[in-house]
Amino acid sequence: MEFHFDLREIATASMVLFAVIDILGSIPIIIGLRKKVGHIQSEKASVVAAIIMVAFLFLGEEILNLIGIDVNSFAVAGAFIIFFLAIEMILGIQLYKDDEPESASIVPIAFPLIAGAGTLTSLLSLRAEYYVENIIIAIVVNIVFVFIVLKSSVKIEKMLGKNGVNVIRKVFGVILMAIAVKLFAANINELF
Repeated sequence: MEFHFDLREIATASMVLFAVIDILGSIPIIIGLRKKVGHIQSEKASVVAAIIMVAFLFLGEEILNLIGIDVNSFAVAGAFIIFFLAIEMILGIQLYKDDEPESASIVPIAFPLIAGAGTLTSLLSLRAEYYVENIIIAIVVNIVFVFIVLKSSVKIEKMLGKNGVNVIRKVFGVILMAIAVKLFAANINELF
């Protein structure tokens, strides 16, 4: 088995995933979830997100085809999830309700916040252009950064203060909504 490591491919794939995962933009969501459920298991969320991404890299298109869903439908569904997260952030309302959540580490942090439809669809696009080993390294680079942000969310919140978090939450809510609209618009035409 021959490996094709390419720093340019790794850097490009890392930047694409960094932009799509947008963990910095998700800080207000993470802080809000931590307040709702208490402790967030950073290690668990990071590892599960990495497993989901690597598994989807290898099996994603086959799984979607098996259940009769095309990539565009998957992306549109992901756009709705991102849209509703943005609504929560902008309006300060709670749409996602769980009676007594034990942890937000898996849902909604690992999936769909980190390894969401945008990320998974991007992985399928990257796979068409780059070698798998370079994409896997890009996933690992992003997961390490995600872990650091998750682990530091308490310090980040203290540094920003309540008003700072609220401002960032609203601003990134609008950005998240724009990403949802872009993801929806880019894929809805392909469905019809």
